[in-house]
Order: sequence, then structure tokens, then C-alpha cells
Amino acid sequence: MNQENDVALVKHLSKQGVDDKMVMGHPASLFVLFFTEMWERFSYYGMRALLTVFLITELAKGGWGWDNEKAMNLYAWYTGLVYLTPLIGGMIADKLTGYRKAILIGALIMTLGHASMAFEHISGNFFYIGLVLMILGNGMFKPNISSMVGQLYPNNSTKKDAGYTIFYMGINSGAFLGMLLCGYIGEKVGWHYGFGLAGVFMFFGMIQFYFAQKIFGIIGEKPNTVHTPAEHVEPEEDEAPKNVVRDRLVVVAVLMIASIFFFFAFEQAGGSMTIFAKDYTQRVLTGGAGETFKWVDAALTIFPIIIVTYVLFKLSQQIFSKYPMTVIATAISFAIIWVLGIWKVNREFSLDQTEVTVSWFQILNSFFIITLASSFSKLWEKVWNPSGPVKFAFGLILVAVGFLALAYGSMTIPQGAKTASVSMIWLILAYFFHTTGELCLSPVGLSYVSKLSPKKFAGLLFGLWFTASAIANFIAGKTGSYIDKITEAYSMTVFFLIIAALPIAVALLLLLFNGKLKKMMHGIH
Repeated sequence: MNQENDVALVKHLSKQGVDDKMVMGHPASLFVLFFTEMWERFSYYGMRALLTVFLITELAKGGWGWDNEKAMNLYAWYTGLVYLTPLIGGMIADKLTGYRKAILIGALIMTLGHASMAFEHISGNFFYIGLVLMILGNGMFKPNISSMVGQLYPNNSTKKDAGYTIFYMGINSGAFLGMLLCGYIGEKVGWHYGFGLAGVFMFFGMIQFYFAQKIFGIIGEKPNTVHTPAEHVEPEEDEAPKNVVRDRLVVVAVLMIASIFFFFAFEQAGGSMTIFAKDYTQRVLTGGAGETFKWVDAALTIFPIIIVTYVLFKLSQQIFSKYPMTVIATAISFAIIWVLGIWKVNREFSLDQTEVTVSWFQILNSFFIITLASSFSKLWEKVWNPSGPVKFAFGLILVAVGFLALAYGSMTIPQGAKTASVSMIWLILAYFFHTTGELCLSPVGLSYVSKLSPKKFAGLLFGLWFTASAIANFIAGKTGSYIDKITEAYSMTVFFLIIAALPIAVALLLLLFNGKLKKMMHGIH
């Protein structure tokens, strides 16, 4: 047994009937979930990177030519509903299907959704059908895979937060590659090719998960299934007193409300920040600047693929003998990724003038997460591990700092201007601060929902966590729809300052009530 394994974790895995093979000190099953979620996020963020820019791009360039307000309203409804349906999906998994079957059903529906969107050039109806299928499929998939991650660790394991951070790296590896490749192909080759590509990798994610189900033991099986083998022991129930359960649920609720204010700001990425990138940022680069960008973009393309390929290699060493189809399916998908990545780099170097795609800026968030996630994981595990409310407060402050950078950078934009050529540096800085904030809040939030929730309601509470994100996404889109009105009446700087102010206020409240919230967790840290 790997020396990195702690006794409590090994005992917990044995009790669940989970394969005890380890990868980098964590259960191999975590990395199966890592790749499943990675390809699902590839599909979602690949499509999201294209959504707003596709809607507001001129008809002559294959877009739909919508104005910003109309595009932002659709964005608000779509992203809001994407995060609302997990509430229903969590309940269905808790009561009827179990987590595993729900994940597979959701993956299949989303694959069909992408296939439909690939035909948007034939009829706009295919686009809307695809959006509906994406909303429904995500509802079945999203809360249940997060629930399975939490069940791989004992509640008080020091590795649980680290495990969620690693899982979050998988999320962002997929998001990065999806936005990078779907965004590039959609904007520079054809929108429907970008939408369709996202579905290809959703299919691979579904296949690799399907063939690795036994690695999870009893985790995620159909509710109330009776197991006769000795190693199939039911997961332990939360037997805490009612007042303890109540207090912990209050803390979960507080963290969920705080997350709304974070994601209201953070989710401007696919909305108002995309508009800012398209219409107000200098994206055409020539001479030395263009050549430098080509090399930076090449590194950003190849480096993350190398990292996740290494993770796949480490996983395959542990599970190939038992789960060959899982490794083979993922290896095929990686071969496709390598081909597309090398093609993209070669294509860009063959061009005299570099035009940065609008969707390129969105990859920065995921790139920073891929490069910083392990550092944050080690920080929480070995150096400094403050309470959940303190981590949330730091996350809220950092996302606000990102918007303060944008507010400062946009000071040169005249009131009411429809276009400008602001330096790329301000968007890059904003995404950097947003990423550090996200690493303080999002994986930590998932971990605390898992630790503080009674086991029999885990799916429901993860659904509620994503319901908070639904509210935030809806508010984010609606706020983004006012970008033109606020810019015309005041300035772009004022628009970004408004977004920065709210997270800072909530962060101060969390720091003020940190002591009380820690007591209400009753020993959970």
C-alpha cells in the first residue's frame, strides 16, 4: 500500500468496497471522476465560450446579430436554468436512480444536446433544442458526480479539501480545453463545428465512466440496494443530534448565500466580460506583439495537455488491468486533443497577423486554476487551513479586486462609447484575481457541503448548492444586459465598480461572524 495513504482513508474505502489503488496519494476512483467531469466541463464551457459571441456576431460572419441586451437575457436564462435543474437531478438520484445512473443519463442527454446544436446552421430550432437538452442533462449530471467525490473520503479527512481541489483541477482542465478548442474552431472555422466538437468529448466522458463503475464499490449505486457480499457495507449515516444537524445546515445556507454574491461577479466572464473582450479590447496584434502572443498561446495550448496526459498515464498504471476500456476511451479522446492542439498552433504560426479570439480570454481562468490548484491544495493541507467562512471571504475580496482592475483599465473609455481598444492586460489581471478567488471559495464550498450535510440528503443539498449558482448566473446575465445603459448614462468604470462593491460587503460580514459560524459547525473543519 502506498505510504501516502492515511489509515482512516484506507479503512473508509474498504468499508465502501472502493478499489484501494492510489494515484498521487488519493483514491484512483477520484481520477475516474476527474476525467468524467473534465470532459463534461469541456462540453459545457466549450459551448458557453461561443454562446454570447455567436449571438452578438454579425449575420455576415455567421452569427445571429443580436444586440447585447437580448444576448445577455438569453445567457441569463440559459446559465440560470443549467444550475437550477441540479436541484431536481439531485432528488431523482437520491430517491430513484442512484448517482451513477444519473450521471450516465445526464451525459447521454448532453451529448444529444451538442449534436443538435451542431445543426444550428440548418435551422435555429436545433440551437434551442440543444440548449434545452443541455439544461436537462446537466441537472442529472452535475450534483451527483460532486456527491460521489465527497463519499470517497471520511468527513474529517485532511485530504478531503485537497481531493475536491484536485477534482476542481479536472473541471478546469476540461473547461480550459473546451474554451480553447471549441472557441477557436467556432470563431475561425465555423460556429456549428465548435458546438459539435463539444459533444464529441461529452461522449468520451460518458464511455470512460460507464466502463469504470465497479471501481466505486457501493458508492453511487441505486438507493436502498441490499448487498450480500461482506465488503459491501452501507455508508455510515449521520447520527448527530438534531440541534447539531440544524446548526450545520444553517452554516451551509450561509455559505450558499455568500456564493451567490461571488458567482454573480465571477459569471460575468461569459457575459459582460465577453462583450468587453469583443468590443473594447485590442485583439489584433502585429509585429513583435503578435509573435510573442503566438508563442504564449502555443505554450497555453500544449502545457495543460501535457499535464492532464501525465495524470492519465498515472491513472492507467493503476487501473488498466481491471478497467482497460476506461483507459482506452480516454486515451483516444486525448489523441484527438493532441491532434487539434498541434493543428491550432501550426495554423496560427502560418498567419502574418494575429487576431486573438474573443473566447481566448475565458481560458485564462482555467489555465490559472490548472497551474495554481496544487499550490492551494498544499496550502490548505500543510501550511494554513482557516475556516470555511474565512476562505469564502478571501474569495469574495479577490473577485472584487479583479473588477477593480477592469474599472481602472476602462477609465480611458469615453462615456457611451460602443467600441474601444483597451490593453489586454486588464482582462488578464481580472481573470487572475478571479481565479485565486475561485480557488478560495468554490472547491471549498463543495467540500463543506459534503462535510456538513446528512448523508441521506447529500444529493439534495448539492442540488441546492447549484441552485444558489443558478440564482447567481441569472443575476449575472441580467446585470450584464445593462452594460450598454450604464455605460451610456455613466461609464464602463462605474459598471465594473458596481459589480466589485457587493462581494466586498459580503466578505466583511463573513469575517465579522466567523467565530459564530465556526461554533455552529460543531467540530467540522
